[in-house]
Amino acid sequence: MSLPPATGPDGPAAVADAPSDGDRPVRPVPEATVSRLAVYLRVLGELREAGVETVSSEELAGASGVNSAKLRKDLSYLGSYGVRGVGYDVASLQGRLQGELGMDHRQAVALVGVGNLGHALAGYAGFAGRGFPVSALFDVDDDLVGIDINGIRVRHVRDIPEVCAGGGVTIGMIATPGPAAQAVCDLLVQGGVQSILNFAPVLLQVPEDVEVRKVDLSVELQVLAFHVARRHGADGQAPGARAGSETNGSVVSPR
Repeated sequence: MSLPPATGPDGPAAVADAPSDGDRPVRPVPEATVSRLAVYLRVLGELREAGVETVSSEELAGASGVNSAKLRKDLSYLGSYGVRGVGYDVASLQGRLQGELGMDHRQAVALVGVGNLGHALAGYAGFAGRGFPVSALFDVDDDLVGIDINGIRVRHVRDIPEVCAGGGVTIGMIATPGPAAQAVCDLLVQGGVQSILNFAPVLLQVPEDVEVRKVDLSVELQVLAFHVARRHGADGQAPGARAGSETNGSVVSPR
């Protein structure tokens, strides 16, 4: 069975129920789809906070920056979701996505490197609000080790394996200078951490069972600079030279 298609202009005729455990997906979920599922979950959270109980395919897709066909295909990886021609129950779909994305159980996060970027990450309340509380902080700087940031004591990096193993840390974030990142990564792996978000400008070597996501802000800026230069070449105008107050932009979502 496929997921319900977009509903008509009169809104959903009924509310689909959440699937049973027997309907859990058997197909592997593509990486790009996982990224979009995270976007759908964020939008559903916003809808629920606004008091919205049901949402059509077009509405959810539009708010997520994708078309409704892609949204339905992405959600098909969750298995059968009820009867055709109905809308989505916001709370039920939110709960299912939370389960599929591993957010139905505690995710403890360890952050290594509390310099400028790390300090900002440690103070970001959005992580805890999305189910990813930062529960451990580490650094090597004697001026930082021992201080409290948002109620969390900064520990020395040598304590990473013990603290992560004892605290059930599931995700590690590395915000250290590049030369220190691999050693920090090795310590996280020793502590049982199998998912790592890497902000350091290096490629990390990890065992096959460890997942690493790299965030290189300079690369993202270079990609944006490419698009600026390309538009400049296409319209013959200098960047920022568009007349009037016209807004020229688009929503970029994971493909």
